[in-house]
Parts: sequence; C-alpha cells; structure tokens
Amino acid sequence: MLVGYARTSTTEQTAGLADQVAELTRLGCERVFEEHGSGVDNERPKLREAIDFVRRGDVLVVTKPDRIARSAIDLLTTVKAVQAKGCEVRILSLGIDTTAPTGKLTLTVLAGMAEFERDLMLERQRAGIAAAKAQGKYKGRAPTARAKASGVAELWHQGMGASEIATKLQISRASVYRILGALTGRSVESLDTVQPPRN
Repeated sequence: MLVGYARTSTTEQTAGLADQVAELTRLGCERVFEEHGSGVDNERPKLREAIDFVRRGDVLVVTKPDRIARSAIDLLTTVKAVQAKGCEVRILSLGIDTTAPTGKLTLTVLAGMAEFERDLMLERQRAGIAAAKAQGKYKGRAPTARAKASGVAELWHQGMGASEIATKLQISRASVYRILGALTGRSVESLDTVQPPRN
C-alpha cells in the first residue's frame, strides 16, 4: 500500500498542500496524511501518525525531502523509523525509492552526509566552547534535574508533595517522581502513596 504524507510550512499555503495531495493521490496513495506547520520544533504529529499507520510492505511517499526532514540526519532518522516497521520510503523529487538498489545506494550516501554534518556541528560546538573559555564566558551545562536530587530528597523529607517540589526547584514533576523512585525503590505509579520517613 502506498501512503502519502504532505506538509506545508504555514497554514496559509493551502494551494501548495493541495498540489502535494493531488500528486500523491495521482501516484496511487490510498491514504494521505496532511500537515500544516514549519516542523522547526520537530512537532509533526501527522508524520508520526503516518509512520504509526504504515504496515509491513507499505511505502511512505513524499514529494520532497524537506516535507519530512530538516536535515540529512533528520531524514535518515525518519527513514530508519519507517524501515523499522518493515516499510520503505519514496521521495519523488530526488528519485529516491528505498525499495530499489539505487535508492538504497542514495541512502548510503545520505548517511555519509549526515555523519559529515554531525562532525561539522560538533567541531563548531567545540570551537565555540574554546572561544568562550578563552574569554572567561563559558559556564558549562546548566544543572540538570538529577543534579537537584539532594534538594528533592530534602524537601520530600520535610513532607512537601511532588508538585510543590517541582515548582520550588524549577524542574518537572516527572523528574521529581524519577528521583523519588530512585530514593524509595518504588514505581512512579505508586509514589503518590509513599510518605517520607518521619524523623
């Protein structure tokens, strides 16, 4: 089964979306998932829905690579997610069809590009950190929720609830539950019934 995915970067681009849907339908896609949004924040619920929908032997079809990805790394990640379900991907503008040997070869080239892109990104990051350190501006990573475990434990022992602890320490409630779970050996689901030991 051919499954299409169409996306435009803004809700105003309805004509562009309609063109994609028409092309995908013309190619024989029995189901087309439509999405409005930039995808910059990686929130593409309809793409996730399309990947969840496909079954072994299906092919996910898009008109261009930027419909499903923002970079070579992102594209590879999406393709791998589809292939993990026993399905393949077809990108019309690039002539990529992972069901064919040439498509698999192109994907291999993309993998090399993605690795190169990742290396460049890490190199720029290292250079930026080195420059910041030289100027005395580098502060390192911000404290994580795990780094606040002692604070969570202390407030919990004082009888404070998970929501109050999360608000006070500016971390998520889920992080509080994870830390308390590690402290008590209890599952997250049962932590609401766990009381701190009395002094």
